[in-house]
Amino acid sequence: MVTVASQPAFGQQMTLELKMLALSIVLGLVQIVLASHAASLQRGYVWTARSRDEAVPALTGVAGRLARALQNFVETFPLFAASVLIAHVAATHSWMTEWGVQLYFWGRVAYLALYAAGVFLLRSLAWNVAALGIVLVLLSLI
Repeated sequence: MVTVASQPAFGQQMTLELKMLALSIVLGLVQIVLASHAASLQRGYVWTARSRDEAVPALTGVAGRLARALQNFVETFPLFAASVLIAHVAATHSWMTEWGVQLYFWGRVAYLALYAAGVFLLRSLAWNVAALGIVLVLLSLI
């Protein structure tokens, strides 16, 4: 017999962890838009509209940094999303999950801004802050 999970009570709010996950999705979409427009500005909108079958030189400057920041987000976001969803399914909600999701999100915001601006050492620190956020959420499950 298949049962349907009960719906949350009317007016029940989303947890902070899920809100930060949703905000991180928005951040990813913003990064896609920024990186694609920067690439189009560098290569031209005709290049954007074509099939892009031919090899092109690597993006440089801000466009290159935005593309690399997006690639880094794509590498870390699945780990963050999985850890948040596991904590949610396990009904784990604590100071560790709350701090973890906020460290990840704000670390990624700082990482994007610092990478786009070409700031190298602080950018790495921001990456580590975001990674620490994932670790905190995972540690909350122990």
